[in-house]
Amino acid sequence: MTTTFHPLLKGAIELHVHSAPSLFPRKQTDWELIEDVKKAQMAGVVLKAHEAQTVDRATLIRGKEPDLHVYGGLVCNHFTGGLSPATVDTAIRLGAKVIWMPTFSSEEHQRYFGKKKTNFFNSEKKLSHSYGLEIWDDNKRILSEVHEILELIAEADIVLATGHLAPAEVSVLVDAAIEHKVEKILIQHTDLGIARIPHKLEFELIKKGCILEKCYLACSDDFNDIKKEEMAQSIKALDANSCVMVTDYGQSHNIPPIEALSQFIDDMLRGGLSDKEITKMIVDNPKQLLGL
Repeated sequence: MTTTFHPLLKGAIELHVHSAPSLFPRKQTDWELIEDVKKAQMAGVVLKAHEAQTVDRATLIRGKEPDLHVYGGLVCNHFTGGLSPATVDTAIRLGAKVIWMPTFSSEEHQRYFGKKKTNFFNSEKKLSHSYGLEIWDDNKRILSEVHEILELIAEADIVLATGHLAPAEVSVLVDAAIEHKVEKILIQHTDLGIARIPHKLEFELIKKGCILEKCYLACSDDFNDIKKEEMAQSIKALDANSCVMVTDYGQSHNIPPIEALSQFIDDMLRGGLSDKEITKMIVDNPKQLLGL
C-alpha cells in the first residue's frame, strides 16, 4: 500500500525525528525515513538521537542524496559526554546544526518518568545514571560548562534546542543564550508533558525571539497532553511566525514520522489554520533556523 502525503509537505523540513540505528526500538532506519522524505518531496530532515551524535549519519546520507538537506546534531546526555564543551565543539566542527540540551539524562526527564509505571522508550535493559543533569548548580547559577557551550553555539550560529529541561531552567538558559548572542533558540515540544512550558512563558519566550516546537507526539495516545483542536488554537494565539510543527515520531509502535507529519497538517487545517500558516511552520521557519 502506497502512502499519500499531504501536498503542503513539498519543500518542508522536519526538525525532530528519530530513526535507527538506536538503542531504542525505531519504526524506520535512516534510509527508510529518507525514502519517505523524497516521496513527500520534502527539502530535508534533522536526525535526532538521545544516545549518540547524528552528524556522521547525516553526512553519509547527504553524500548519497546531495539535493536533500539532511542534518544532525548532538544531545548533551550522559551517553554523549553530558554537558561537555569539548564534545559540543567536536560535533560543531563535524557539521552539527543543532545542539540539544539534556533530554533522557535531564533531571526533569528522570523525575517525570520516575512517576510512570510504563517505560515509554521500551528499551530491553533499563538505562539509568546516578544523577539527572541540570544546567545550574545548587544555588541556581548556570554552570561554567554551559556558558562555554552557549559561546560555541553562538560562534557557529547554529540552533540551541532546550531538550527536556524544566521550564525554570529553560527560562534561565534562554536569558544566558541571549547574553552570549545565540541567534537561534528552539524551545522543544512546549505542550509535551515531559517538560511542558506554561502558556504565559511561551509568550515571554516568543518576545525574546525564540521559536516554539509544536509537537504532534503531545497529541498522541502516548501522552494525550493536548487535544488537536487545542493545539491549533494554541498556534493561532502564539502566531505561526514563532512556531515550527514537528512530530518527534520514530517510535516503533507509532506510524512513520513523515506520515505523522502529513496527518499533523490535516489536523491543523481542520483546526482552522491556513495553508500559509502551515507553510510558515514546516518550510520557512525550519529553513531560517538551519540557515538555508
